[in-house]
Formats: sequence, structure tokens, C-alpha cells
Amino acid sequence: MNPDYDIEGEDFGYSKYISTVDAIVMGRNSFEKVLTFDEWHYTKPVIVLTSRPLEIPGYLAQKVSICSGTVAEILQKMESRGYRHLYIDGGVTIQQFLNAGVINEMTITLIPVLIGEGIPLFGSLQADIKLKHISSVSYQTGLVQNIYQVES
Repeated sequence: MNPDYDIEGEDFGYSKYISTVDAIVMGRNSFEKVLTFDEWHYTKPVIVLTSRPLEIPGYLAQKVSICSGTVAEILQKMESRGYRHLYIDGGVTIQQFLNAGVINEMTITLIPVLIGEGIPLFGSLQADIKLKHISSVSYQTGLVQNIYQVES
């Protein structure tokens, strides 16, 4: 995180949220990015979506698994493992799950920085997706965390 938003003891609601999650599902690109960080921060099982061979580092062998298939197949596999509340991470992965209509809630945190270039948050979606605002929390750093229910 940007040092401007690193306040000792402030996790911006992450601990409370992650305590409700059964597993984290992320795309391969996100996983490979996370591997470049100094340490592994996830306490929940991580499932990496990829259709290509991927070597999981030995120290993560008990924490990370690989999965592939359609969104419906992936959800069926997660259900068979007892995972019902999933944290979906990674741009393409989020797009796929949104387009499949299986995301029911989104937390979007706004950081007060205008970025000149980069990858769009959601990219192209098949259709507009209406969101119902549930709540917002504003932090002293200027971050604003918004929670939305995805309307079907």
C-alpha cells in the first residue's frame, strides 16, 4: 500500500471482512503479483484460477491450490470443498464472475489519487450491472470504502 495510507493499526475493515470469507479465488496474474511481495499475507485458503501449468512454491503447498473450468464448474468445486463465501480477486476473474451473475456484493475502496494510466477496474462487461448502495466508511486518510449489493 502507498505509505500515505499506511496507518499503524488501521486495516480499513479487512480483518472483519476476511473473517467472514471461506476462501480467496484469484486469477493467475494476481497470484504471480502477490508472490513478489515480501511476505504471504493470506490466512484463508487461496485458489488460483489458471488453465496453464503453474508451480506453487513449496512453502505455499498447504495454502494454495489450482483450479480451472467455467465459473459454474469452479463454484461447484468450491461448494464441494465447503467454500460458500468467496473473496474474488483479480481484474479478469472479477469480470468473469460478474458476467456470470454470481457476485452478490462488492466492496469498492476509493483512494484519492487520479491515475493517469493503468488497467481499468472492471474492463468490458456484457451489460450494465446495477448496484444498490449498502454503506460507506470514510477514513482519515481520505479513503472511502463503499459496499454495494449487486442487483439481479
